[in-house]
Amino acid sequence: MKKRVAILISGGGSNMIKLVESMVGSHPARPVLVLSNDPEAEGLKRAAKMGVATFAVDHRPFGKDRAGFEAELTRVLEKARPDIICLAGFMRILTPDFTAKWAGRMLNIHPSLLPKYKGLHTHARALEAGDTEHGCTVHEVTEDLDGGPILGQARVPVVAGDTATRLAARVLPMEHKLYPMVLARYAAGDRTLIELTQP
Repeated sequence: MKKRVAILISGGGSNMIKLVESMVGSHPARPVLVLSNDPEAEGLKRAAKMGVATFAVDHRPFGKDRAGFEAELTRVLEKARPDIICLAGFMRILTPDFTAKWAGRMLNIHPSLLPKYKGLHTHARALEAGDTEHGCTVHEVTEDLDGGPILGQARVPVVAGDTATRLAARVLPMEHKLYPMVLARYAAGDRTLIELTQP
């Protein structure tokens, strides 16, 4: 029985695309839903073209009512019956109630070598700190922001003349490689750490 995967996005969905493309053949999972908090997210159109069901729950009408927004997310997700939820550029902070409901079934990719640089502006922060390497992390989602168990990391060197934009552009292809690898292993029940290094 293939695992059912829902992917949450907020924008273009480049990681979502790589995840969907990977879930073919002998892969232990299949995509059943791409869900966004932005009805205009380009990733929804891309997912639809790939034959994946899509839905949007616009966060804006909920204002500061995060519980109300998440209740609607949950309603949509429960209808899709996912075994695994992948956050792929989903730019809403989730409450402890939501993360507890899906505990052990939700993954996220974060553009830093966690536990370094939780939150935003990770590439600029790595440069400001004078780091010699940077990268991305796939982890299980818990109520601790960007703090769940690490399942995979990919490292890239920081080179002379790097800007946050240049560094981000080198990290992104590693995100596209790492996340599908972790998902395939996770869907098969294997939580062994995956480590990649950009040559």
